[in-house]
Amino acid sequence: MKTNRVSRRRFLRAAGVTLTLPLLDAMADRRVKAAIGEPPRRMICINTTLGLHTPNLFPTAAGKDYELTPYLEPIKEFRNDLTIFSGLSHPEVDGGHPAEMCYLTSAPHPRADNFKNTISLDQYAIEQLVPDTRFGSLVLASSSSRGLSSTRSGVPIPAEERPSRVFKSMFVDGTPNEINAQMQRLKQGQSIMDTVLGEAKDFQKGLGKQDRQKLDEYFSSVREVEQRMVKAQDWTRRPKPHVDAKPLTDIASAVEVPSRVRLMIDLMHLALQTDSTRFITFALNGLNAVPVIPGVTQDWHNLSHHGQDPAKLAELKVVEIQQMQLFGELLSKLKSTREEGGTLLDRTIVMFGSNLGNASSHDNKNLPIIVAGGGFRHGQHLAFDPHKNPPLCNLYVQFLRRLGADVNAFGSSNGTISGFELA
Repeated sequence: MKTNRVSRRRFLRAAGVTLTLPLLDAMADRRVKAAIGEPPRRMICINTTLGLHTPNLFPTAAGKDYELTPYLEPIKEFRNDLTIFSGLSHPEVDGGHPAEMCYLTSAPHPRADNFKNTISLDQYAIEQLVPDTRFGSLVLASSSSRGLSSTRSGVPIPAEERPSRVFKSMFVDGTPNEINAQMQRLKQGQSIMDTVLGEAKDFQKGLGKQDRQKLDEYFSSVREVEQRMVKAQDWTRRPKPHVDAKPLTDIASAVEVPSRVRLMIDLMHLALQTDSTRFITFALNGLNAVPVIPGVTQDWHNLSHHGQDPAKLAELKVVEIQQMQLFGELLSKLKSTREEGGTLLDRTIVMFGSNLGNASSHDNKNLPIIVAGGGFRHGQHLAFDPHKNPPLCNLYVQFLRRLGADVNAFGSSNGTISGFELA
């Protein structure tokens, strides 16, 4: 069936709502597709700020035939979609926790009195590539305004930790009264899809089967995020259970780590799916509190300073396996979203790691780094000298090139990472 070509930047609009549509086959004929080229490339950078216990993460063997470790077990279905890196770091970045600021910059000595940060990887990519998107980037965090991104002059960009505000900025506009009315409808369980339903039905007429399936998948994703938001609001009103450990009723809502992170994962997926942005940073903030994860009774920060205490290591393992499961949920969403001969994961570089190689001793060497997707050749563990780490920024140079930037250096780079190649 012949379809009418529609604008690549097409929206569905109704009172207080602008719904950006994913890229559909009907948005360009073959000649225009050839001119536009392939779908855009994207990048997500995630930092879990209290580190990962690397003996549970790093395989003992390098190469493709490594045995799964406890932390790789939850993401084993993506084995051929990711690469584990050990023995990387930023050469002059030290100071323990303050190195969060330098995770995407490599600016040296963050504890120094005269410290000045530099531009973060995502913001540098924006400068180089100037993407035509609603948002240059999304700077997100799970429970803090401390993010991972900084400007050209090294000024930190505040992170958004409230999913409702991210959702509103992506989908709800109009007058203040329209915005308030739409947010009230969401609280009452009404989907923004109800608001744009008439225009959505009209738009779907004449689309091919593949485009209709893609739209159905996207609309389902929007509804899923809304339902999760409503459910999260409902849970905040419920009394929390009492346990032998510190009473949960006395802990701030930030301790609901899995539910908060899942909402952000949903929003990241929607943002990339609609090409609302191509660059996302996400700080998975650690807590000086007990996260609401079954089997965990101790303060997360205290667990990270385990001192090899078996009881602490056992609970820390529960927390960090939960993080790996959440990482797997993000990869699953990206891989299950089809896009012009591939998947969203094929076109998205996803880095998951930490600025801490050993949180217990505040060591910033031998960082845990996993890279998935992006069109690289994966399925391996690349292990480097734990006493003489190559710069992590060498990997960042390869990210920038894959995204389309013509660069030879970034931060403390002195080349590229050996063995990490394009598919």
